[in-house]
Amino acid sequence: MSADTAYGPNPAPTPAGVLVIDKQPGFTSMDVCAIVRTRLRRGGAPKRIKVGHAGTLDPLATGVLVVLVGRATRAVNALMATEKEYRTKVDLSRRSTSDDLGGELSDVPVACPPDRAAVEAALERFRGVVLQTPPQFSAMKVGGRRAYALAREGEHAPLAARPVEIHEIELRSYEWPLVELHIRCGKGVYIRSLARDLGIALGTGGMLTELRRTRVGTFEILAAKTLDELPQVLVQEHLAPLAE
Repeated sequence: MSADTAYGPNPAPTPAGVLVIDKQPGFTSMDVCAIVRTRLRRGGAPKRIKVGHAGTLDPLATGVLVVLVGRATRAVNALMATEKEYRTKVDLSRRSTSDDLGGELSDVPVACPPDRAAVEAALERFRGVVLQTPPQFSAMKVGGRRAYALAREGEHAPLAARPVEIHEIELRSYEWPLVELHIRCGKGVYIRSLARDLGIALGTGGMLTELRRTRVGTFEILAAKTLDELPQVLVQEHLAPLAE
């Protein structure tokens, strides 16, 4: 029997395609995949139907999560390599052990807050190909273990900086201590690291307070649906085809 057919007396093609999810805060990306898998199984899909995603969003982040089903999961690496866009807010008055609201927060006294021109000048350093060190609370592996697991145990994982590409950073608004940015970037960019490094460049704090992904490749937020907007029973007709 083909891997793309379900078991049973009347085998039917296993569902395959794409769901563009508007992930809400509180869910991990794998939580979303597990919920989608459960709803597909309610619709008659095989118990072990493949469900994956094309790029992790942190639990506190929202926005576009491209979920791949069945044979469409073969495209995961190609989709992860596509451009992404984000809207984010950065607090320059605080730091966090996780570089966002999920960690231990500390206030950073700043005697003379930077003006808009200083922020614009600092952002110039992050355009193009830059070296970026992932956050301590990240999925990067160190000695076979995830960095976030080590961080939770109080260990400081030696994470190496690696080159990433940031195509565009636009300063949307700035009113101390909050910076609002629009970012267009390539694969592997940690927006939390960008917030942290912006603060370092300015001599201030730096941590994310909001992060929303608005695009992954050709998949945009306007086409996305929340889990609440999706049927509780998913079948093939609910999945979009993946363009070859």
